[in-house]
Amino acid sequence: MAEVKLLGTWGSPFSLRVEMALKLKGIEYEYVEEDLSNKSSLLLESNPVHKKIPVLLHNGKPIAESLVILEYIDETWQNGPSILPKNPYDRAMARFWAKFLDDTLAEAFRKTFASAGDEQVKAKEQVQELLKFLDNELKGKKFFGGESIGFVDIAGNALAYWMEIFAELAGIEFIATDKLPHLCAWMEVYLNSSFVKEHLPDREKLVDSFRARFQKTG
Repeated sequence: MAEVKLLGTWGSPFSLRVEMALKLKGIEYEYVEEDLSNKSSLLLESNPVHKKIPVLLHNGKPIAESLVILEYIDETWQNGPSILPKNPYDRAMARFWAKFLDDTLAEAFRKTFASAGDEQVKAKEQVQELLKFLDNELKGKKFFGGESIGFVDIAGNALAYWMEIFAELAGIEFIATDKLPHLCAWMEVYLNSSFVKEHLPDREKLVDSFRARFQKTG
């Protein structure tokens, strides 16, 4: 077994988080593509609680949950740039905003896509209010961590890329430049970073995947 192995799925923002962290640190790893409709015994054994990707295997020991894996990578490999801030307060804030993205904001987006009519209007307004918090956090910053890509930026890849595509297909606009200027500026700089662009999945392929998902649930 390779020293570092990643069990992931194409097109998953959670898998990409881990890949970006590994590449940022310059860590060699073996990538294993999982078919989530026919999960491998290795995945089921490595993550018996949630049975989900991504899973990082380091010397045969599994670590699950993408944000947990990012912290593990940062603490285990000191080479390369730090993913989390060194200052304890800044580290705590980075964890707070990453959890905000994964829990609070993701749930608000889910409610918007799952609702219709007045209920959807209210859900969309809630998303807008939550996005304002992120916009405010980015005032005077290039990235969430300052001048370089860090923990919250990597955690926010779904918002910057996946969610915009999903919203476009659903015919819902969430992020307008006049209302969220700092967030929009971050998205532009982040998505046009050579490091990020190199690792994003093909947009058209992702659009086709999302469209197929809409057709199944429509």
